[in-house]
Amino acid sequence: MSIDNPDISNKEFALFQRLIYRLAGINLADSKKVLLVGRLSRRLRHYGLNSFGDYYRMLASGEHALELQMMVDLLTTNETYFFREPAHFDLLRDIAASRRGSHFRIWSGASSSGEEAYTMAMVLAETLGMRASWEVVGSDISMTVLERAEIGHYPMERASGIPPELLRKYCLKGVREQAGTLLINPQLRERVSFRQLNLIALEARDLGEFDVIFLRNVMIYFDNDTKRKVVANMLPHLRDDGYFVVGHSETLNGLCDDLVAVRPTLYRRPAYAR
Repeated sequence: MSIDNPDISNKEFALFQRLIYRLAGINLADSKKVLLVGRLSRRLRHYGLNSFGDYYRMLASGEHALELQMMVDLLTTNETYFFREPAHFDLLRDIAASRRGSHFRIWSGASSSGEEAYTMAMVLAETLGMRASWEVVGSDISMTVLERAEIGHYPMERASGIPPELLRKYCLKGVREQAGTLLINPQLRERVSFRQLNLIALEARDLGEFDVIFLRNVMIYFDNDTKRKVVANMLPHLRDDGYFVVGHSETLNGLCDDLVAVRPTLYRRPAYAR
């Protein structure tokens, strides 16, 4: 093995599996060994380390908090895009319209690089208007993706899911050296805030309550115990008459007695589930 082409033993990989599970609740399957090597090899080179064991020991020492966050960022970054699973945004429009006149809040619980949160903002701007009282909060465990989200600057090819009229209305097309990119317009960005949160160890008393919580396409990486913990941590931030939305490949059935399905992927507290 060389520092330019590091390999990882089964024992070393198991150490990282346990570490990322403890920190982020993610079950890193054995099939993800190549992914881990690909994403972390450059960190070994950065520090001049000869093995993944050396890198693990550095992380486990407790003396490199920033590098530990870097490792989490590299292993938890997930693909997302604008208007993913569009039926959910039709649903959001209907919920927001039914609550017109009150302060409306929505939480994108695993917002990654921000596309979901900005999609929510476009829907609320269209439904309630920019003068209405509403806000979007996006959260993620990865600082790297949150920094990108706050800027709101994306390659133009990522705009394929945005309806053309919304693209014209809420996005600025890059010119000259920014050609081929888009920037979410400042007025819309002001209605969206991002913060780093670890959903398996959630400590955010100032987060408040939300009319709608989206937690989509992230629980597929969790085991059932972690799913229960995450949902239980988020539920105190859901208004009594609020809605909880998961991805189309996910379910809360058998995981949470405090929510019942209104329809597939959509949940409410039992008293409001009619």
